[in-house]
Formats: sequence, C-alpha cells, structure tokens
Amino acid sequence: MSEYRMLHTMVRVFDLDKSLDFYTRLLGMNLLRKNDYEGGRFTLAFVGYGDEKDTAVIELTHNWDQKEPYSIGTGYGHIAIGVPDIYGTCDKLRAEGAKITREPGPMKHGSTVIAFIEDPDGYKIELIEKK
Repeated sequence: MSEYRMLHTMVRVFDLDKSLDFYTRLLGMNLLRKNDYEGGRFTLAFVGYGDEKDTAVIELTHNWDQKEPYSIGTGYGHIAIGVPDIYGTCDKLRAEGAKITREPGPMKHGSTVIAFIEDPDGYKIELIEKK
C-alpha cells in the first residue's frame, strides 16, 4: 500500500453560501472546516463525507473579488459520488431545484446505473448507484 493518498479536489466557486448549501444540505456532506484569508481576500471551505485524515474531500475556494461566475475549463471532468438509490436521490434533488443533466439509467455499453447533476457553478457531479 502506498503512503500517498488523495487529499482533496479543489473547485473555485462564485457564491460560497449557495455552494455550501448544495454540497451539505442537498448532497449530505459535512462542512469540515472553513477559513477566511483576509490578506489574500479568499475563503477556503472543505466539505466531505468523512474526516480529512482518511477521506478525500472537496475544497471550495471563494475569491472575494470575483465579479463574474467562473467558466468551466475544458480539462475538468467531474466529481463522482456513490448513492444507494439513484432514482430516489435524483427525485429529491430535482424537487430541491438541482439541475439534472443526465437522467438516471444504465451507462452506455455497461450496466452501472448513473446520473449527472450540476452544482450552482455548473461543475458536473456523477451519481453512481451503489447497492
């Protein structure tokens, strides 16, 4: 086993409150820590499903002086989250106004059931049904 491990994925967010609501309330993550950096004029918020000491998390970076939403780079793919009932999860997310960009169903050329949603900044999140 390697002594290396994944720590976090960072995404820049335009409206930190909207993003925190999306990742915590809608996707059930916990806000693990949040720090303002007055000198650099930014905030870092870390969210995830477990403790950072043994679980990869998402770092939400909010630059205070950003005037317009970020454009998603062409190199960005997605964040993947396992869910037990993908159809029920998508129904709940849709009812809360989340944007479902690919309805749940088997992936092409496979049997894994997936869906895609977008966070408030347009970052793609793949939901994978894990029974």
